[in-house]
Amino acid sequence: MTLDLPGPALRPDLLAAGYTDEELRRARRRGEVVAVRRGAYVPSTDERLDDPAARHALAVRAAVAQLPAGAVVSHVSAAVLLGLRVWDVPLTAVHVTRDRTSGGRCGRRLHLHTTPLADGDVVEIDGVPVTAPARTVVDAARTVPFTAGVVVADAALEAGLDPAELQEAVERAGRRPGNARARRVVAFADGGGRSVGESRSRVLLARRGIPPPVLQCPVHDPQRRHVGTTDFAWPELGTVGEFDGLVKYGRLLRPGQSPGDAVVAEKRREDRLQDEGLQVARWTWDELDDPDVVVDRLLRAFARGDPATSRAIPGGTRAGTGASPRTPRDVARGVAGYRGRP
Repeated sequence: MTLDLPGPALRPDLLAAGYTDEELRRARRRGEVVAVRRGAYVPSTDERLDDPAARHALAVRAAVAQLPAGAVVSHVSAAVLLGLRVWDVPLTAVHVTRDRTSGGRCGRRLHLHTTPLADGDVVEIDGVPVTAPARTVVDAARTVPFTAGVVVADAALEAGLDPAELQEAVERAGRRPGNARARRVVAFADGGGRSVGESRSRVLLARRGIPPPVLQCPVHDPQRRHVGTTDFAWPELGTVGEFDGLVKYGRLLRPGQSPGDAVVAEKRREDRLQDEGLQVARWTWDELDDPDVVVDRLLRAFARGDPATSRAIPGGTRAGTGASPRTPRDVARGVAGYRGRP
């Protein structure tokens, strides 16, 4: 059985094309097709099946085609269609919103939300009605854990969403359930977070009382030559931080360069950062599950750091902090035992 379509093939369309239910059942038993939703099929060779977000996007498009008019894709489903990063959220149910005040329901495969949709709250993506980016971020942040909400919000800001538009959206949400958490997400979000790992890192560090870092911070040598751009920087502590993820090394690849080449180039870059007197703390995806490892590594770097090396970082100190200078050991002592939560 051959399905050569950009989106899921729906059962009524397949029956109209001359296929029978028995043929569909045989094709599924043979592993030729996969149902991404009841009555919606794609070839088993479709590479999108291997990526949870891409597979969810297929289920979303199938759901929209099977629903009556008026359903708008929303929440994490809208985030997926908008191409925003999502992490640690269930992608089994498709989320849609109807512009009404009652009649919502939550099923295993479909979560129907009912709430007013204002002018400008809906955009179209390839003919599919989807909540606009700011509305999507706020709706997602209201209904997922804090860190997962930050991942979505950081991605939207990185993609160009105006922070003022995001703030306006959270204000319009008023007293909707979960909006207190959404306000915290919006206040914490920063477009300088370029990956899930970097967003998770910021939340982890804030919860452990680490001073807010400068994100995507350029470093220069005394001749003003660019040494590198770091994921995180604490200029007043002479320290930079780097999250190491496989996706990051994919981004670093140049034409004809292997992942191994990228790792070697990154090591040379770290050497150049250290040549400027900066302490470099690195951590990996797995270590984010053990916050003490990341925090202790940073505290040791802070204790070794020399604030004088902040000359390599534009500005020397974070703009607008208004904080009096502290030595690295002052910070290390102040952070120890802190358990604040953003």
